[in-house]
Amino acid sequence: MGIDWGEKRIGLALGDSEIKMAVPFKVVNNLEEILAIIDSEEIDKIIIGQPLKLSGQYDFPVIFKNFVDSIQKRTNIVVELIDERLTSKAADALIGSKKTKAPRDAIAAMLILQSYLDKI
Repeated sequence: MGIDWGEKRIGLALGDSEIKMAVPFKVVNNLEEILAIIDSEEIDKIIIGQPLKLSGQYDFPVIFKNFVDSIQKRTNIVVELIDERLTSKAADALIGSKKTKAPRDAIAAMLILQSYLDKI
């Protein structure tokens, strides 16, 4: 599962490491929704976009760190952080018409997860 964390919305993507493909899944608002999806979709690894400044310096708000810590404490699933710089801009470039588009945050999560899958 790929996660594009935001204070207001959290984009989710699902992927398969065998075929190395990620797809946008949905946008949720809180950790409880994510935990339910982890159970229902039988998630075995979580890739979370790590907020970095364009300079590469870490930009971890306390609320982000608490989010990651909560997932790690409440699941027995491996959690990895991956650079998410410019994924929202790239997501904007991929969005189609309003009738056909997936939510921006879910597309950003897909890009985060696809970046990870491309490296393994």
